[in-house]
Amino acid sequence: MMIVVFSSRNETLYFAQALRSQGIYCQIVNTPKGAGQACGISVKIAESLLPVARGILASRPFRAFVGIFRMSGSGTRISLERIL
Repeated sequence: MMIVVFSSRNETLYFAQALRSQGIYCQIVNTPKGAGQACGISVKIAESLLPVARGILASRPFRAFVGIFRMSGSGTRISLERIL
C-alpha cells in the first residue's frame, strides 16, 4: 500500500476527491509519524495506482504535497519508504 502525504488537510481531501471522481478507491488514514511534517491525515491507495496519483499531482497545483510513501508492516511496526 502507498500513502500520499500533504501538509494541508484541505489538499489531502481535495486529492482524495480527485481520485474518487475518476472512480478510484482510496481511504483517508492517519499519517504515520515517519512521514515527516504532515497535517495528520493522508490518502491510502493501492501501489498499482501510483501512475494515476502522479498524474493527478502533476495536473493540479498542490502546494502542500509532502511525498508518496510505500508502507509495510502492520500495527505499531509500520515502516515507510519514500517513493516521490
